[in-house]
Amino acid sequence: MRTYSLQIVFFLLSVTTFFAQELKLGSPFQEHMVLQRDMPLNIWGEAKPDAMISVFIDGVSVKTQTNSKGEWQVVIPSQKAGGPYSFKVESETDSIVFNDVMVGEVWICFGQSNMQMGYNNIPDIKALEAVAKNIRTLQVERTVSFDEQKYVNGEWKIENPASAVAFSFAHFLQESADVPVGIILTSWGSSSIEGWMPRAMTKQLPHFNSIMNDFDADTAKQKRIVEILAKGKERTTKEDIFLRTQPNIIFNSMLNPLIPISCRGLVWYQGEANTKSIEAMLQYGESLPLWVKHLRKLWENKELQIMGITLPGFVGNKKNKNNPSAEKPDDLSWAWFRESQYKLLELSNAEMITTIDLGEAHDIHPKDKLPIGKRLALMAEKTFINKDITAEGPKLNDVIISSKSITIMYENAKGLKTNDGNSPLAFWLANDTKEWHKADAKINGETIVLTSSKVKHPLYVRYAFSAKPEVNLVNEADLPAQPFRTDSFKPVP
Repeated sequence: MRTYSLQIVFFLLSVTTFFAQELKLGSPFQEHMVLQRDMPLNIWGEAKPDAMISVFIDGVSVKTQTNSKGEWQVVIPSQKAGGPYSFKVESETDSIVFNDVMVGEVWICFGQSNMQMGYNNIPDIKALEAVAKNIRTLQVERTVSFDEQKYVNGEWKIENPASAVAFSFAHFLQESADVPVGIILTSWGSSSIEGWMPRAMTKQLPHFNSIMNDFDADTAKQKRIVEILAKGKERTTKEDIFLRTQPNIIFNSMLNPLIPISCRGLVWYQGEANTKSIEAMLQYGESLPLWVKHLRKLWENKELQIMGITLPGFVGNKKNKNNPSAEKPDDLSWAWFRESQYKLLELSNAEMITTIDLGEAHDIHPKDKLPIGKRLALMAEKTFINKDITAEGPKLNDVIISSKSITIMYENAKGLKTNDGNSPLAFWLANDTKEWHKADAKINGETIVLTSSKVKHPLYVRYAFSAKPEVNLVNEADLPAQPFRTDSFKPVP
């Protein structure tokens, strides 16, 4: 059972509001907002039941009628980038007018602490403030709810996102596309992917169903959540962490109210909270693609774009005596989680940003965020704005096994090289003994030839498949090669 004391108050307030319902727009639609260019625009809100609603923007108007609950939604024909435009919504008795609305590129940036992480202490991103322009941000307030909410707290502002990753991405995208960029930032440290999942996904994921059953049965936890929410901004850090580590209730309050806003796509930077066991890391490979498919259903957009960011190199807390080796490919490490993240690539209109060359061995919040912003912008430019550029590093295409060597065939490998002029690093070979040994690697055109005096008849390769490998293999765009493994050995807990 759930504790409903606070929700009963909310319900009574909502009933009172219903009978005096005035014209209202969904949370993303405000003064200073950015609307997505070249795409039909979903606009929604509430008013009195059966009322006529008219929406106007830059000489275009659309009409609709509210349903018996007072809900309405219209689709405005796609608009070209530009602004500021006047935006007006009218009912028979009310009107709402905004005079500073832009049309450009809109992205939702969400995830946990490395998406939330600010840039005041990151000089190379802080320096972008002097040159950044035409960026606007809607920062979603961090809170939770037992039930799916219609509205979020947050205002569109003519300012850069507070997130290091979101800001650097927005700057380089705006610089290239030369249109207004709007970032909707909804992130919260320590949150798991399950925290961002709608309850309906319990039907697809047995592990999530079990999590939610335990959550629903824990009346003490329910009561504590209500008590913490009642404190508002006076809650402690410990209480804040308690809220943001729960399943489902972040989705309800911080993502659901944004659906189905028309946007170019989603940027997802999350994963650390799901690396606590090998079972959790492997589960992520199933959960992530299913979750994205479900979000696309909620958006009613099978082509909704998503860019994920893989976790960088990380060994563990210095105080932990059981940390894996930075280099060994058979130690349990984040390598298994990264492999699960790359499962997203099985979907269309989905991309992953490789960061294996980044990170700090003992800091889970590394400051090298600028390359991530640049790589996101490159991928957006190539994949979603159709620029003819190289946007990702070398990626495994095929493997040729001979008696004494293995040849790696790559795609995206034009100008294949090392960034330090030395031989390629982080390649390991094994045969059926499952014993891994460092490989001698040589570049041959757009391929890598691997040998090892310690491995007779090599059969399998692992590349950069460890906690924090030292890597140097890049293409002509200086983008890092993607980690991979060719074996099917199961990890040993």
